[in-house]
Amino acid sequence: MKKSLIALAFGTLGLGIAEFVMMGILPDVARDLGISIATAGHLISAYALGVCIGAPMLILARRYQLKYILMFLVGVMMLGNICAALAPNYWVMLVARFISGLPHGAYFGVASIVAEKLADKGRGSEAVSIMIAGMTIANLFGVPLGTALSASISWRLTFLLVGCWGVIILYYMWRWVPRVENLPDTGLRGQFCFLKSPAPWLILGATLLGNGGTFAWYSYVTPLLTNIAGFPARMTTFLMVLAGFGMVVGNLAGGRLSDRFSPGRVAAFAQGMICVALLFIFFFAHISWLAVGLMCLCTAGLFAVSSPQQVLLIRYSKGGEMLGAASVQVAFNLGNAIGAYVGGLPLQAGMSYSYPALVGAPFAFVGCLLLVTFFRKYERRTI
Repeated sequence: MKKSLIALAFGTLGLGIAEFVMMGILPDVARDLGISIATAGHLISAYALGVCIGAPMLILARRYQLKYILMFLVGVMMLGNICAALAPNYWVMLVARFISGLPHGAYFGVASIVAEKLADKGRGSEAVSIMIAGMTIANLFGVPLGTALSASISWRLTFLLVGCWGVIILYYMWRWVPRVENLPDTGLRGQFCFLKSPAPWLILGATLLGNGGTFAWYSYVTPLLTNIAGFPARMTTFLMVLAGFGMVVGNLAGGRLSDRFSPGRVAAFAQGMICVALLFIFFFAHISWLAVGLMCLCTAGLFAVSSPQQVLLIRYSKGGEMLGAASVQVAFNLGNAIGAYVGGLPLQAGMSYSYPALVGAPFAFVGCLLLVTFFRKYERRTI
């Protein structure tokens, strides 16, 4: 494994902890800032809004060296998380979370391009999956660690550590990531020309709907495991580690299989697997061992589509590669927000915690159809 890809993965590790740890420490933050949990939930939305606004702003930096863009984005990540650690009230925390989200999609976009350029011939998808691996490791180890620090010491320490982690990222990025050839500057208008083709819209639609379907269920996975599958509350941390392990395996498998077969085919298969798993969760979540197995299958599928989708957007966004690669994270975060909302609708209607999986299945199915359409129309003829 190239050291340069490890340095890029260090960055996604920090971003992954910053994004996902809030779900685990939300009650602690709400209590310390003197706000309700519902109001504290806006801090999650502020991060997602930062992702959506920060990614398109990447076109303003299109003439700069890719390595320096990455280092600047890490600096913004450090600033946002240190401000969050020191936030004296809710409003400062809200702004800090917004700043923390600004570099997220942009970093993934630029890092995907750098990873593919540094990859050996025929291993571009695997290189991107190694870069994304930091996000999965964040869910496997970083988020549980941050949650434990919040419970035992303070939630502020969690964000402070993410900010300090940025120093390590910058050092190894400076040492290990070489200068790579800049992308051709197609001008401001040229950055958006790729959107005239249906291909990127099919990929973005599949990302949004596929992640929306998964997060309709995953947003409420803890009460599902405790109330339906029958696990005691003390086991939830261990079960979340298993979910994170599924993400790690799915991400690395998705990257390697995409190089062996094709990214569109692998992404469509993984998305179809998620759809079937969600239906099985609805019917069989009361069987504890099966509920855990299906959970790991879903989280594996969630990240098995990540590197193929990043690679496909780079390949089908000629002239606007940075914007195209970054837009995947915009679609990902919008899917998360929509999925959490629609997944909560049956719960508000008094239905059981199995129903969010049933609500998510049609979203995943449509996402699979979009990827199959993309494969048949654009990829099959090139294989």
